[in-house]
Amino acid sequence: MKTIVLGGGCFWCLEPIFRRVSGVSDVVVGYAGGDTDNPSYREVCSGTTGHAEVVHITYDPNVVPLEKLLEIFFTVHDPTTLNRQGADVGTQYRSIILSGDDQDLAIARQIIDGLNNSGAYTDPIVTEVVPLEIFYPAEDYHQGYFAKNPQQAYCQIVIAPKLEKFKKVFEGK
Repeated sequence: MKTIVLGGGCFWCLEPIFRRVSGVSDVVVGYAGGDTDNPSYREVCSGTTGHAEVVHITYDPNVVPLEKLLEIFFTVHDPTTLNRQGADVGTQYRSIILSGDDQDLAIARQIIDGLNNSGAYTDPIVTEVVPLEIFYPAEDYHQGYFAKNPQQAYCQIVIAPKLEKFKKVFEGK
């Protein structure tokens, strides 16, 4: 099993998508990429911790390679907007890939270079690719948020359309 940590806006948006990927055994929402120890959600939302909202993904690379996870990641969020995804604005919502494996970071950089060179996006990708120093799991009420609150307005307006896009592009493949 391997792990990768991805941030692409609100962690509530990424978690239900990656939970549906065959070969992914665990998805934990949390915080990474900053310098505050054991940050709270309130602290991260303030934008003062340096942390991004992220998902820590545990996966079997024999079932789903990192390249496929990153393809999904780049499809379900906009990697060209600096420190924002939709109405969520701030460094805590930045696009970021973190790993303790240098080879995984190199693969991520190659994929970004390929996407930039292909013209897949009008603007350049601003996704940070950095070593993972530490991951802090978010508070329990954030884990499985969409599954627990599917009728909540944010879930219906923001998360559900991303999930539908994922299903349309990737399910059955």
